[in-house]
Amino acid sequence: MLSGLKVIEFEGLGPAPFAGMMLADLGADVIVIHRETGDKSPGLARHNLLDRGKRSIVLNLKDADEKQLAHRLVCQADGLIEGFRPGVMERLGLGPEEVMQINPRLVYGRVTGWGQTGPLARAAGHDLNYLARSGGLWYASNAGEAPFPPPTLLGDIGGGALYLVIGVLAALLTQKNHRERRCDRCGYGGWDIAYAVAFDVSSRAGRAGQRTRQKHFGRAAF
Repeated sequence: MLSGLKVIEFEGLGPAPFAGMMLADLGADVIVIHRETGDKSPGLARHNLLDRGKRSIVLNLKDADEKQLAHRLVCQADGLIEGFRPGVMERLGLGPEEVMQINPRLVYGRVTGWGQTGPLARAAGHDLNYLARSGGLWYASNAGEAPFPPPTLLGDIGGGALYLVIGVLAALLTQKNHRERRCDRCGYGGWDIAYAVAFDVSSRAGRAGQRTRQKHFGRAAF
């Protein structure tokens, strides 16, 4: 479906690699720029499942020559995805304003935990943090019991990766339909999506303030 589209992914954790895997599964040519990390930590798989269907290259983005190679890859791409904290790509000379100069038609997709601006923008974030601050964790147990954290799916994947894929595809479709040469930017954060989901679950069911184990309120498919 996405055959002929080239996407550059900058190696990261969780949402961005998952989004890259989905785009590769849909037929895009996804090239991951890996960092020089040396030996991996004990216990980690030798091959990352999220690299499925992707090509890869190892670059030191702090080296001027290798950064130029990254620029050449971006110049030939239709899309770019990254999941670093705000300011990292800008410090590397690979932020939206910089790459727009070399590839005006690029779709620039980025995902962060707390957004690009705001009091928590530069703080580390994880799935559990997003669920806790959004109120989503409140639903994860019976009344009177401590919440039981679910797997890291809602904030990282449901609130980050999936929305990143949707945003990138929407921007690519806009580029195709309007034939404009511009740098489209789409950005998503985990906690605000988790908040929206938690609020929607309670308000649509008319059970705001109630805490029960049955999260589907009788409408589960199993």
